[in-house]
Amino acid sequence: MPRFSLIVPCFKVQGFLRECLDSVLEQSCHDIEVIAVDDRSPDGCGAILDEYAARDPRVRVLHLPENVGLGRARNAGLPYATGDFLLFLDSDDTLTPGALDAIADRLAETGDPDVLVFDYARTYWWGGTRRNALAEVLGVTSEVFTAAEHPEILDLLMVVWNKVYRRAFVEENGFQFPPGYYEDTPWTFPVMLSAARIATLDRICLNYRQRRQGNILSTTSRKHFDVHDQYKRVFAFVDSRPELASWRPYLHRKMGEHCLDILAKPDRLPPAAKGEFFRRTAELYRAYRPEGAEGVEGAAGLGVLGGSYAAYLLRQQAERVGREGERQALWVRQAAGARARQALAGLRGLRAPDADLVVYSASSHRGLLGDPAAVYRKAREIAPWLRGVWVVRDEEAAAGLPADVEHVLLDSPDYLRLTARAKFFVNDVNWPGTLVKRPGSVHIHTHQGTPLKYKGADLLGKPGARLAFDVPQMLRRADRWDHSLVANRHSELVWERAYPCHFASARTGSPRNDVLVKGGMAGAGCDGSAAGAGRKGAAAGAGFRDRHGIPAGHTVVLYAPTRRDYVRGGHIDRIDLVRFAADLGAGHTLVVRLHPALATGPARGMGLAELHRRGILVDATGEPHVEEVMLASDALVTDYSSIMFDYANLDRPIVVHADDWAAYTASRGAYLDVTADAPGHVSHSYRELAWLFASGGWRDEESARLRADFRSRFCEFDDGRAAERVVRTLLLGEPMPEPVQVPGPADAPGLLAST
Repeated sequence: MPRFSLIVPCFKVQGFLRECLDSVLEQSCHDIEVIAVDDRSPDGCGAILDEYAARDPRVRVLHLPENVGLGRARNAGLPYATGDFLLFLDSDDTLTPGALDAIADRLAETGDPDVLVFDYARTYWWGGTRRNALAEVLGVTSEVFTAAEHPEILDLLMVVWNKVYRRAFVEENGFQFPPGYYEDTPWTFPVMLSAARIATLDRICLNYRQRRQGNILSTTSRKHFDVHDQYKRVFAFVDSRPELASWRPYLHRKMGEHCLDILAKPDRLPPAAKGEFFRRTAELYRAYRPEGAEGVEGAAGLGVLGGSYAAYLLRQQAERVGREGERQALWVRQAAGARARQALAGLRGLRAPDADLVVYSASSHRGLLGDPAAVYRKAREIAPWLRGVWVVRDEEAAAGLPADVEHVLLDSPDYLRLTARAKFFVNDVNWPGTLVKRPGSVHIHTHQGTPLKYKGADLLGKPGARLAFDVPQMLRRADRWDHSLVANRHSELVWERAYPCHFASARTGSPRNDVLVKGGMAGAGCDGSAAGAGRKGAAAGAGFRDRHGIPAGHTVVLYAPTRRDYVRGGHIDRIDLVRFAADLGAGHTLVVRLHPALATGPARGMGLAELHRRGILVDATGEPHVEEVMLASDALVTDYSSIMFDYANLDRPIVVHADDWAAYTASRGAYLDVTADAPGHVSHSYRELAWLFASGGWRDEESARLRADFRSRFCEFDDGRAAERVVRTLLLGEPMPEPVQVPGPADAPGLLAST
């Protein structure tokens, strides 16, 4: 008896069918059977299925004598299923690599629940990928539950293919798919409401193909009237189960919302059929209306079903007018804002900038982060009379700020007034183009680390890497810079080349790295301020370990890959994280931090979040302060991420995993050959990477020698006083010694002549 029976109905999908079947048969989990149902498809689907069945005994093909539709084609496959669990896969969708193993592990972990709900991603015909917008629902609990205990599970897309079902549970309840257009509705609601044990898997296991001409439910047709019959079936099922009677108000509301959503779509119903659809919906809504529904109807906007179709049209028109009014009001506000900025610009010359006002921003206005945050904290310490105000993009970012940090929202009236008066502007990315530099103001650009990959004007020769990136506009914004902070001479020469603007390079070091430089100084005989910073850094690292339950004494290996420009979405798995965590062995913890640009995309849903939940590794992608993650680790494994330059300040082992160096440099470009000028050993395959850790080579004398040379070249201005140097020399105008420079090459260290 196999673990999984996958039922795959097929109709007019010959262009996608091979990809679908390959995604199943090439899974690492082989304990499966595939029941492929040829729903009398007029194209080549039947022949393709027979071809696969001839070469793989796990595939069984049913050729139906007539076309019966998706639901009944699934039913046709059910009697032939012998697996413990059922999975219904649409034949133009695909399973993600490792999906069945992940599902099997979760089923075993939760004791074979009735239903397991997993995550999916929409994959678009033009190549884009978007994760399920309600993915967070899958992480609400790690325990089994019922729909009554966590009703938010019903907010997920109510389809059949994002779940696996215990076959005995399906057979005991006699669940079947009805004929019709909306066949998932009378399957999914009864199944989910009847299940005594539901579990979730926070992992993208299926790619839901978004075809260019849409799916069958997005076509214009009278077949959408089928939704009424399907909800009648749902209510009939609930009426047959007295224990489910409490769900009637919920289902009544859901039915009204679903039908009104279909009616509101411009491409669903023929115009002549819309009035009839509304009237049938209203009749159904009244027929199944539970007692006490009035308040709910008003709150949910469903009261319109108690009136006429003409009244509904008037309401729709009013809502459209309201939305148009909102758009007009927004346009007026934007135009007024532009006029206000122009007026403020005209007044700038009338008074000097406020020399005690400093405006900060970091990471596109995401909060108190990076180099600007380090400068801000040091300014509060040594120049408390300076007023520091942060610009944040929205209320969510503002909520993440400490209570005593003053802030304004981007483009708000307060922001306009603030930026019209301030003398100092500190940022690690460019300010918006609408910010006009005021005479006498000083813009300090901190950057975001030492550059390895091409930046700025150098991207003009890399069209793939600068997709949707306007280099001339970026340079116009960089024209506002007065000071460009650098941590080494390599950065100094790269920034002056990549940003051909009139700024002065400031050899201050990177303020955000102060805590790393001092992180190992606690109790090391240094001066009091450094020792205090060292203790603070050590505490930050210990705090990270405590938050994530990392056992004391464990060796923490931080894996921090960068994004790729040669793949859509920017993410590609270069190593098997489960294997790497296992190969590190007992006494080790693997911590993974993806590039910040990938934090909210589908990359973490492809298994990283689930591996974190299972305790196989620690997912630190969402940690706001990367410095804490670095301080908590004992070694770094990276590929081409600039984190290696920051991490070198800790003087801890670094391994560069460069298995796609040629592809990376061809697509993005690099200022130095990191495989030749590496901060430690270089691996070109997983076998080499695993051997470095198994043999202890990752921390041998050669590793230390390479790291020392790397530090002398790329950490030369990082002396632990960078933030103080910025405050004293650039904000206060006081003299302060430059950092002691470690001897290095006379020319640009690492800067390739060919660039």
